[in-house]
Amino acid sequence: MEIFQLVGVAFVTAVAAILLKATKPELSLAVTIAGSIVLLLFVFDLLQGSVSIFQKIAETTGIEFSLVKTVLKMIGIGYLVEFSAGILTDFGQNSLADKLIFCGKVVILILAIPILENVLSLIVKLLGLIK
Repeated sequence: MEIFQLVGVAFVTAVAAILLKATKPELSLAVTIAGSIVLLLFVFDLLQGSVSIFQKIAETTGIEFSLVKTVLKMIGIGYLVEFSAGILTDFGQNSLADKLIFCGKVVILILAIPILENVLSLIVKLLGLIK
């Protein structure tokens, strides 16, 4: 099971970072970032298989796959920003973490504009059918 690999990498990273923090704090940060990257690579590998499921859902429902892809990007950005902000907070960079979260929200808002346009277009079409 992949979850055991993820937990193992997280614990090894945490122990190594704690041990290094006392003697070489700068390496502690590097170890934490490296472990985080390994975790993200594991998860991205797991998610690649799931994209085909979303493509089938889009085909079945008639929704454009580009919209589904945009929603998946928005979710991914949210998770990545939260994950990264957590690392920054762990190292006492709360202000920078807050700025990163703000920037992530702006990027998600920008990605949401085409979805909003499609929803409004659908509403206009439905109102046109009612008249």
